[in-house]
Amino acid sequence: MFSFVVLISLFASSALALYIPPSNLLLDQDSTEYIVASLAASNNHGAPIPPESAGSTPGWYYGDEPGSADGLPWMKDVDLCAVLAQTPNALRCPTATPTPTKSLPKRSAAVAAATASASATASATPSYYTVFSGLTGAISASGYLTYGLVDTVANCEAMCNKVSGCVFVNSYHDVNGKNGSPLLTCSLYSKVHTALQAKNYGGQTQPDGSVDYITNSDGYALST
Repeated sequence: MFSFVVLISLFASSALALYIPPSNLLLDQDSTEYIVASLAASNNHGAPIPPESAGSTPGWYYGDEPGSADGLPWMKDVDLCAVLAQTPNALRCPTATPTPTKSLPKRSAAVAAATASASATASATPSYYTVFSGLTGAISASGYLTYGLVDTVANCEAMCNKVSGCVFVNSYHDVNGKNGSPLLTCSLYSKVHTALQAKNYGGQTQPDGSVDYITNSDGYALST
């Protein structure tokens, strides 16, 4: 009897030692589930720390070269965008502008309707006006929503269109020792700010020992 009990105990101990519980996907930072959760509004869409504060990192990238953005969630990734579209309070991917095609002598009714629809969508795209440009300081003020990296100012405005409450964008070059990256930092706000609030001049020490600084800081407000 004693031997039987010992045998059972050893078997149980062995089983416990070999048992590996299922991994929590939210802890796997490469999983789609983790990325989608990180882009929630409650997490400032991946960038909970404003860009002027130490330890901040951009939350996403919207542009054509995802390899240039150090593995940030790419807002043109078809699969990621599909999941985000079905997730409440998550960041949405901007809709790509239809590429104009050469007109044909005879077009079907379907093609004509699609063209008209695309034109209507383009005309409904929100517009922005310039508040300031060419500054050496970025916005440091209230109303911060999120920030990421983009290729162009137009990309930044497109992201603002997808963030609830966004009415102001601040795009700028954060020169931070990363081999002269051409990417723009794109900060989004729920309040319109002026050059008076452009008080973030960089000054953060980078891993390579260099100190970052700001150039080409532009501010654009949503037209009403």
